[in-house]
Amino acid sequence: QGASHAATRLLCLQEFKAANTVKINPDAPQKNARFLTLEARKTLLVPTPRLRTGLFNKIVPPSGATKEILRICATSQGIKDYSVPVGLDGKARVDLVVVGSVAVSEKGWRIGKGEGYADMEYAMMVSMGAVQADTPVITIVHDCQVVDIAEELLDDHDLTVDYILTPTRTIKTNCKRPKPQGIIWHKATRKSYEMLEKIPILKSLRYREKQTGKDVTLQDEHSDLANANTPAALKEKAMAENARPQAAMGSAQIGQHYVESDSLSPRLEGSGMITTVYVGNIPPSIRVSELKCALREFHATPLRLNWQGAQHRAFLDYKDKATAESAVSSLKGLSLGGNTLRVELAKNQRN
Repeated sequence: QGASHAATRLLCLQEFKAANTVKINPDAPQKNARFLTLEARKTLLVPTPRLRTGLFNKIVPPSGATKEILRICATSQGIKDYSVPVGLDGKARVDLVVVGSVAVSEKGWRIGKGEGYADMEYAMMVSMGAVQADTPVITIVHDCQVVDIAEELLDDHDLTVDYILTPTRTIKTNCKRPKPQGIIWHKATRKSYEMLEKIPILKSLRYREKQTGKDVTLQDEHSDLANANTPAALKEKAMAENARPQAAMGSAQIGQHYVESDSLSPRLEGSGMITTVYVGNIPPSIRVSELKCALREFHATPLRLNWQGAQHRAFLDYKDKATAESAVSSLKGLSLGGNTLRVELAKNQRN
């Protein structure tokens, strides 16, 4: 109640006046904030719902858009109709962040709905260099949502706010508590694998940070790694390796093409079930070994990989359509060498 009026307080903030790019959450209470941002001819970034298809949508109103059209652009339907995706490599620079809250204190401590999306979005923006330590964060709430919050309820990953806008007040919090400095991987439990599966761009970010040498081990994985290195575990692993039939790996280089297959491929090729996945937009600097490493990391290892580096593409063969579609889902949003790869079922499927 009163959200539309509370949002007009943005217009009086110097931080809003100076901002070129504003990120605002897609929920209904911030609809007028999104409209005011578009009306001020600023770039509006809106997180994709539950981050399923990427990180942001950049709202692009049609040329000469009237106020009525801008109001439509600010709605959930408008976000679908008038936006283009911005991924981890979008080089976005966000000058102002607007988030929703369930409760917020005058000290700037914030509680969200409990799913962690606002905190995660901010941490991902830090990782991609879109926000700095001094980027202002604003929340727009009703007066009854401004309450005292015990500090012990907060954790390192929780986002704090610099301004609170209500229908009756503009509160500058002067919050001294530092904002998150990126995804805190070691605090994430194995349950987070479920979220990694649902949010491909989060999985891509984890892979990218791992490639730079950052420790992205999840909380439960530390104990798993320790257990895996006990003498008994190492002995068991060695016995398993010795007992495993060696796959007959074959590779051939034909011009710029590189094909790798294992012993399963000929048998399955004859079944007529093979489904091929196309991977495009591969940077010239990327080697086939780097793609193979990413495929293993994302649990999308194919039966056969047809590498066509000169054409910036590769084709991956999977045993059936379901496995191929699962691989497409896992690899969606994957970034290598600064490019977000294009991953889809190949248009021409072979028996």
